[in-house]
Amino acid sequence: MSGKLQKAKGFKKSRTGMYISIASSLFGAVGTVKRAKKARQEGDTLQLLDVAVSAAGIVTGIALLVRELRRLDADDVLADD
Repeated sequence: MSGKLQKAKGFKKSRTGMYISIASSLFGAVGTVKRAKKARQEGDTLQLLDVAVSAAGIVTGIALLVRELRRLDADDVLADD
């Protein structure tokens, strides 16, 4: 594998990559909230169900990212104990 590709794969596991992933997930939550408001105004039950499933996915994704951040902090060799 090339050095650049390996570096890009490592970025996803870095603290900065985790923060970017959390931010993008929260950005997606804004769109989900907008869809929920519109579906509620229209009384569209199917759309509300779709929003609920999307929201559950966003919450789960953020929870997994936070867990990974905590693992990175626990594995940090330079951290003060």
